[in-house]
Amino acid sequence: MDVNEFDFDLPERLIAQTPLQDRTASRLMVLEKETGHVEHRHFPDLLDEVEAGDILVLNDTRVLPARLMGVKEDTGATIEVLLLKETGEDEWETLVKPAKRIKVGTVVTFGDGRLKAECTGVLEQGGRLFKFQYEGIFYEILDALGQMPLPPYITETLDDQDRYQTVFAKERGSAAAPTAGLHFTEEILDQFREKGVDVAFITLHVGLGTFRPVSVDSVEAHTMHAEYYYVTEQTAATINQAKERGGRVIAVGTTSARTLETIASANEGKMVATSGWTSIFIYPGYTFSIVDGLLTNFHLPKSTLLMLISALSKREHILAAYKQAVDEEYRFFSFGDAMFIKPQQRKESN
Repeated sequence: MDVNEFDFDLPERLIAQTPLQDRTASRLMVLEKETGHVEHRHFPDLLDEVEAGDILVLNDTRVLPARLMGVKEDTGATIEVLLLKETGEDEWETLVKPAKRIKVGTVVTFGDGRLKAECTGVLEQGGRLFKFQYEGIFYEILDALGQMPLPPYITETLDDQDRYQTVFAKERGSAAAPTAGLHFTEEILDQFREKGVDVAFITLHVGLGTFRPVSVDSVEAHTMHAEYYYVTEQTAATINQAKERGGRVIAVGTTSARTLETIASANEGKMVATSGWTSIFIYPGYTFSIVDGLLTNFHLPKSTLLMLISALSKREHILAAYKQAVDEEYRFFSFGDAMFIKPQQRKESN
């Protein structure tokens, strides 16, 4: 399958640079998964699209303020360090700019020496391993010194860093936000519960690989980055119970969908409490094991995320819907509008 089959024209002006003041104020495109029929709604209308007995599954990962600006201890040169994942006690895999200045043994200081890091290894594509030294609690220091690692297509400064966190963010570890979840407030989550819709949380720590373009011509030749996930016994039981009573599993975001499918595809369509690393790559031809519907934002051309939603519906339906989104000037990407890929109604509702 050719990667170019997932291309579309996107005017740069449609890339949302700042979040809306009201999280729930975004537009919502509703796409019927089977037919491709499209309706133009607003996010709170999602309440009308789900039914009592369904379940929303959200990703409660918390974005680290992982972008650190420091200086080389020996020369004073400015160095940008982006934390990717912890590989050992106080040791992190990072991306560095400019990477050519950082060799094994190089020391970078942050916040007038409040935090120091020594390079302990050289990785590919600007990657470096750093061992951090500090006094106190690392995450408190990071909160004080770090900045949110906004995606490369967002060029404006974010005034309120909490707007790149979901209101239910809990488990520290992401290099990027699970952006479909940014539309929710506690109030609207309570409205779903009051309607009889279950709300459950899984954790997948989003890596920066989610922003990396597909660099091969063939979809099948692409290798996904690995991301860490875990699911509790309570969450697994709640999802299984919803499925057993005929409820539809609605994944909030592609990260939730990938976690659910990683586990269910290995367990005959059931959820189990587990943790691990997933590099699952979902593209057309994939058969979903547990996800029925998906709430998601609008994605980059030729991206693995666009391929995933094309697998849940059909590529032709998705590209036709995206053309409408461009024509109707929907806001794209992290701070943009939402799409609900709507599954068929439950049989007992017909």
